[in-house]
Amino acid sequence: MSTTDAPSPPDWRPVLAPAVHLRHDRVRDTDLLVLPERVVVLRGNAGTVLRLCDGRREVSDIVVELMRRYPDAPVADEVPEFLGRMRGEGWLR
Repeated sequence: MSTTDAPSPPDWRPVLAPAVHLRHDRVRDTDLLVLPERVVVLRGNAGTVLRLCDGRREVSDIVVELMRRYPDAPVADEVPEFLGRMRGEGWLR
């Protein structure tokens, strides 16, 4: 497993990197990450997860909140891995 694919530590408090902005595109009805000279179209509930990354919540708090919202989803496994990938891309700090 490379560091890009490494799950995030549970005590990490993720927040969007300074040059990254989360926007909702009403025309396409999808969330976007807007970066300098690049736009990333988010799929599924990625925008919902990233909206919880406010720098105050630890990864474990985000997982608990999403488990409450989506009780049948594999949140505990997928969310820390997803956040780790986003950090590996430099989109979260």
